Amino acid sequence: MIDMLKAAKAAKPEIARLTESQKNAALNAMADALITNTQQILSANAEDMEKAKGTVSTVMLDRLQLTPARIEGMAKGIREVAALPDPVGRLLEEHTRSDGLNIRKISVPMGVIAIIYESRPNVTSDAAALALKSGNVCILRGGKEAFSSANAIVQALKEGLRSVGITENAVNLVQDTTRASATSLMQAVGYVDLLIPRGGAGLINACVTQATVPCIATGTGICHVYVEKTADQNMALSIIENAKTSRPSVCNAEEVLLVDKAIAPAFLPRLKDRIPQVELRLDAFAQTIIPGTPAGEKDFDTEFLDYILAVKCVENVEEAVAHISAHSTGHSEAIVSQDENAITAFTAGIDSAAVYVNASTRFTDGGEFGLGCEMGISTQKLHARGPMGLRELTTYKYVIQGNGHVR
Repeated sequence: MIDMLKAAKAAKPEIARLTESQKNAALNAMADALITNTQQILSANAEDMEKAKGTVSTVMLDRLQLTPARIEGMAKGIREVAALPDPVGRLLEEHTRSDGLNIRKISVPMGVIAIIYESRPNVTSDAAALALKSGNVCILRGGKEAFSSANAIVQALKEGLRSVGITENAVNLVQDTTRASATSLMQAVGYVDLLIPRGGAGLINACVTQATVPCIATGTGICHVYVEKTADQNMALSIIENAKTSRPSVCNAEEVLLVDKAIAPAFLPRLKDRIPQVELRLDAFAQTIIPGTPAGEKDFDTEFLDYILAVKCVENVEEAVAHISAHSTGHSEAIVSQDENAITAFTAGIDSAAVYVNASTRFTDGGEFGLGCEMGISTQKLHARGPMGLRELTTYKYVIQGNGHVR
């Protein structure tokens, strides 16, 4: 670990000085190398899949699995990052004092970014691409379930870097998947400039509480959809179906449904018919309308990442906002409504990174927001909030130009 940290720190100046054209050439070479090494990556992924069977849920297996199409998608994501504007060197602010001293605020790379993530192999290439384009070195620490896949992906990315004459130490993968290696990254003061965890609540909480390096809280998503009494019910059903079932294992999937009591008797039976594969965990009012599992004390505070949906009936938008404020993780919330007053009350009252009106929470994603891929979804307010793209991986410095000025 210490050798990797030293190599990453030593690579910082080279990566920070790369021109936009050099970074783009490297990214396109990395994408090409992924495609060239598809069979090796698939073979490694097959090893991970075999080990994971019987130990993780079906939806988590889906997150782990790679296919030729998914590898193509990973390469496409890298190329899309290459096509984005360079976030480094932007003039953010400038002013000249009355004595002629010029002060400029300019975007610069963070330095070394460490990413601790779980069983999603595509995060490996996404994180590496975003880090390189923003002039950063990355240290990747994946979960043991996806180690073989991540290792094969990183070897391909390093091959791409070497082909264009850039140090392969720009992208690093921790070989140790024990808890000790994660702790080492969390406490690598002097080596790691920013730590980003991507995974479940346990991982994120561990990083936030144990890290002595700067850390951004990301990911945990107890996302709500609120169906207000004026909602177009067909629209609401489509939004809920998409938010809950299109990919239940991701952080922008819906976990809690709130329904106005005024429409619940008509709406809930239609909902049960629309998503029969989903286990509905119902509050007392909903249980009087449709059969389902009674909601337990923790069901409105759980990120299920599965075909499970907690359902609560509320009197009005004020109660919906109050419930979300008490139970949300600050990720993504949606209202389905035709009432402008209710919409205004909801969007003003909800304090989450993304607030939707008549749309699915599944759009909280760097690619969908036009950022290319993403490093994660920040659920905090300092430095970055929401999908973290290229600009969120830079900081700034002041460049002051004088002519013999003294104070």
